[in-house]
Amino acid sequence: MRSPTQQSPRSTTRQGDRRRRAVSVAAALAVGVMTLGVLAPPAASDSAAPAAAAAAGPDAVQRALNTLVRDDGMPAALASVKDRNGRARTYTAGVGDLTTGAKVPRDGQVRIGSNTKAFTAVVVLQLVGEGKIDLDAFVDAYLPGLVRGEGIDGSRITVRQLLQHTSGLPEYGVHLDDDEIRNRYFEPRELLDLALEHPADAEPGETWGYSNTNYVLAGLIVQKVTGRPLAEEMDRRIIKRIGLRHTYFPAPGEMTVREPHPRGYHRSPEDGPLRDFTEMDPSAGWAAGQLISTNSDLNRFFTALLAGRLLPAAQLAEMRTTVPVGTSGLRYGLGLTSRTLSCGGVYWGHGGDIAGYETRGGATDDGRAANVAVTSIPTDEAAVRHVSEAVDRALCG
Repeated sequence: MRSPTQQSPRSTTRQGDRRRRAVSVAAALAVGVMTLGVLAPPAASDSAAPAAAAAAGPDAVQRALNTLVRDDGMPAALASVKDRNGRARTYTAGVGDLTTGAKVPRDGQVRIGSNTKAFTAVVVLQLVGEGKIDLDAFVDAYLPGLVRGEGIDGSRITVRQLLQHTSGLPEYGVHLDDDEIRNRYFEPRELLDLALEHPADAEPGETWGYSNTNYVLAGLIVQKVTGRPLAEEMDRRIIKRIGLRHTYFPAPGEMTVREPHPRGYHRSPEDGPLRDFTEMDPSAGWAAGQLISTNSDLNRFFTALLAGRLLPAAQLAEMRTTVPVGTSGLRYGLGLTSRTLSCGGVYWGHGGDIAGYETRGGATDDGRAANVAVTSIPTDEAAVRHVSEAVDRALCG
C-alpha cells in the first residue's frame, strides 16, 4: 500500500540493508515482476456494442491493457469502465494463472490495497456527521494516552491530520519483511506499536507524508466510538448499503480470495524469483489496506460517494478538501485523491498496491468511472505511467 502519489518503484527508508530485503506495506508490500505472460485476445465485453465497432479492433482501453501485458510484463490486466450514461464495459488481457495458462476472470476479485483507506475515511466521516467524532479533536479524545513516542503525542494530532496524512506519524510497514507480511496475523495494536518504536517524521500539520499508521489509528477510533469491529461497520455502512456484492473485509486468518480471481505475483528483491503471492494474510494492511473487491464494485463505490449516497454534503465537502502532494498535480483530501485528466477536469479516487496487485482509478462528478488492476506491482516508470494512462483513456474515451 504505497503512497498513491509515488511514481518511483521504491520508497526511501532509514533501514539500509533491512529495507533492501524487505518489502514495506508503505511501498506496496511488493515490488513488481517482469514475466512472459501471454497476451490474451482483445476481451472487452459490451452486449450493446455494434459489430462494426468489434471489427475495427481493440479500443483505447483494450490497447492500454495489452501494452501493460506485452510491454510491461504484467501477468494480467483488468478494467471496468462506466460512461456518464451508465453503460459499463469490462476488459481483460494476459493470463490469470501463469502455471496453468487459465484465462483472466472477467471483473475478477483482487486485493485493492490502499483503496481501503477511502472506505475507512467514509466510516469516520459518517460518524462525524452523526456527532460521534470531531475531525478537529485530538486523537487522545478517543484513545487517551495510546499514541506516545519520540516526538509523538496523541494530544497534538487531530483526526483530520490522520485522514489527510499530515500527522507526522512514522510508517510501520518498512519494518516488516515478506515472510511476516505474507504469513503472520497482526492485531492492529501490534502495527501501531511497531510504528511508535520510531521517531516522528514531522510535527503534526507541518507537511504531507503518507503513512499507513494514520489509518490504523483511524480504524481504532472507529472501533472505540462504535464498540464494534471495523469490518462490521464497513460492511453495514458501505458495502451492504450500496450493494457492493463482491467486496469484503477478509476475516482473521483468511488468506484466500473467495470468488474467481487472477493470481497475483511478486518478486522481491527485484532480481529474485517470481513468486505467486495470491494467498496471504492481509492483516498487515487492516484499515489501511485489507479489502478485496472488483473494478466494477470500486466504480460503484466512488460513483455513490461523489453522488452523496454515503455522506452528508458537509462531510463530503470535507473529504474533497485537498492539499497538494509534491509537484505531481495530485491532491490528497481525507482518504480521497484528485488527479487531472488529459481531456480536462479531474477524477476522484485513491488507488492501492499490495503484494501481487495494483489498482488505480476513480470517478468524475459527471458520472464516469473507471478502475484498472494489474497482477503485479509496476517496478519502472514506464509501467507506472502506463497504468495511469489506462485510467485516463478509460475516462476520456
